Amino acid sequence: MAFVKAQKSKAYFKRFQVKFKRRREGKTDYRARIRLINQDKNKYNTPKYRFVSNKDVTAQIISASIAGDLVLASAYSHELPRYGLQVGLTNYAAAYCTGLLLARRVLKMLEMDGEYEGNVEATGEDYSVEPTESRRPFRALLDVGLLRTTTGNRVFGALKGALDGGLDIPHSDKRFAGFSKDGKQLDAEVHRKYIYGGHVSAYMGMLMEDEPEKYQSNFSQYIKKGVEADSLEEMYKKVHAAIRADPLSKKVEKQPPKEHKRYNLKKLTYEERKAKLIERLNALNSAAVDDDDEDED
Repeated sequence: MAFVKAQKSKAYFKRFQVKFKRRREGKTDYRARIRLINQDKNKYNTPKYRFVSNKDVTAQIISASIAGDLVLASAYSHELPRYGLQVGLTNYAAAYCTGLLLARRVLKMLEMDGEYEGNVEATGEDYSVEPTESRRPFRALLDVGLLRTTTGNRVFGALKGALDGGLDIPHSDKRFAGFSKDGKQLDAEVHRKYIYGGHVSAYMGMLMEDEPEKYQSNFSQYIKKGVEADSLEEMYKKVHAAIRADPLSKKVEKQPPKEHKRYNLKKLTYEERKAKLIERLNALNSAAVDDDDEDED
């Protein structure tokens, strides 16, 4: 059989439909999204909340509506310096703190923080909140977006923080740091080490002994802030306590914009242009009158 080249006819291009913008940009997995936001018809417009976290350690509680997504609450790792965490704002331990901050913030907004305190001391073991007699726990679904759900990914650090903070999120412990594929169980001690920055502390100690120059460059901000390897666990415990004490966000007063130097002329209004033209005409008329007087003399 002879080779026949497939030709795309005019009819094909007339019927071609482009994909959604966020799909073309590679930002949204709509196959996963439709399964996360679909709500039963007998729920009567009850929001279905999603717990979203990404690489910048931004955690959000989002619900979908016809008008668009609505963000109920959000927490960012750049808020953590207010609670005492000055360095290492993108590691597993910081992701845990961000998830904990979001959970406590949501429950505080909904006045449920007294009923659902969550797991006050992080032990690394799996934890699921139990419903009380008065109100059911706040439920959200984990939305990882396009992230690869590998074991020990920081998104699961944020998930663990939200669980310990008192949110009800359906999950499995298979992707937490410390889960053994061979033993098929979670090693709580290893997971606890990651929550309190033990892996960072061990790496700091190794570099201090073997490669001091690399330690000086990689951990320059730690050295500048006076954070030592042995003090990391105590620092994270204080951060967790500070988050639980005051999880609400603070409004930051923005500085007024500085006046920039202009290198071009300011655009005149119609009235200003009119006055300037009259002024020029008057000057020309007066100059012409002066010339006529000189000619007569």
